Amino acid sequence: MARVETTSNRPYHLVIFGASGFTGQFVVEEVARTVSEGPKGTLKWAVAGRSKQKLENVLEQAAGVLSKPELRSEVDIIVADVGEPDTLAAMCKQAVIVLNCVGPYRFYGEPVVKACVENGAHHIDISGEPQGAVDLTPYLQTWESSTPGNSSRGGCIHDGTWQSAVYGFADSVKLRSLRRKFNHKPLPTVGSRLKRRGALFYSNEIQQYALPFMGSDPSVVKRTQRFLVEEHEATPTQYGAYAGVGGIGNIIKLMFAGMMFWFLVKFSFGRNLLIKMEGSSFQFAFYGEGYKEGQDPSQGKPDGKINTMVQGPECGYVATPITMVQAALTILNEPTALPKKGGVYTPGAAFAKTTLIDRLNKHGVKFSCI
Repeated sequence: MARVETTSNRPYHLVIFGASGFTGQFVVEEVARTVSEGPKGTLKWAVAGRSKQKLENVLEQAAGVLSKPELRSEVDIIVADVGEPDTLAAMCKQAVIVLNCVGPYRFYGEPVVKACVENGAHHIDISGEPQGAVDLTPYLQTWESSTPGNSSRGGCIHDGTWQSAVYGFADSVKLRSLRRKFNHKPLPTVGSRLKRRGALFYSNEIQQYALPFMGSDPSVVKRTQRFLVEEHEATPTQYGAYAGVGGIGNIIKLMFAGMMFWFLVKFSFGRNLLIKMEGSSFQFAFYGEGYKEGQDPSQGKPDGKINTMVQGPECGYVATPITMVQAALTILNEPTALPKKGGVYTPGAAFAKTTLIDRLNKHGVKFSCI
């Protein structure tokens, strides 16, 4: 069972590392809103980062936004730097859970995870980087969570998240090489094999053209399926992720933007230019087919369907902090429902037997049938 109690030597349920960054400052506000949801109705927490002055400013801002003047004096500050391992170790020794908001994780994630492992802290991040997850795997012996996802309407991406997309696309060949090193056996296929869609196709489900989704979501789902098959002998689900792009006019614009993106990521000046840009969203539709109870998958096509939607408020300012904080509160409040062994876990593996979805529904990230 996961250890979640505070002690005199480990006084904080949560430490927000990178609290003065773009995402971190909103995680601070979300934690401040939800302190009553901690164990026994309380939550002991601190903020951490390189600059004490910036952290003080974040607490001052949160105190004003939330009308909670007590944040200025009741929330402790820890100075820690990714480039200084001793400061990371000191931070992790004081935390039950480190909420790591310092990205891109492919560049800055490993030292934080290593410090958590060596000093007995759980670790939650919001990585959307397939390569970041692969690089970190050998060092993780605590809990990990990624944000439930981004799709193709509304919202925005800022700084570390956009950098993750830029550098991830540029090094996609290296990612395939890293994956081959794990030498995983293919997951078993039940029933009809999921048909791979082309680079561009018209989706009857959403009534618009769509492209394969370039984010980490398929990697996260496949990893979850592997855990469920190997640990619980569950029947694996086949999964594909696509982003709607609208009509013909949008396709032409997207093709031009794609060519420019491909060109710019090949050069350092182009990557620096792209990092100054931003744009994203938050809505997911899931269209599933399967076999009803009693149906033999080897004897015909799927005879059952289920469609669901996950949607929520603005992804950068609101939804991402909500999902991160609720994941942490789930660990603190429901340790007996978590996997029995430490290790790297996707949200689907770590929280499968918890009430995380109910918690998210209550906080505006809605899961529903469509």
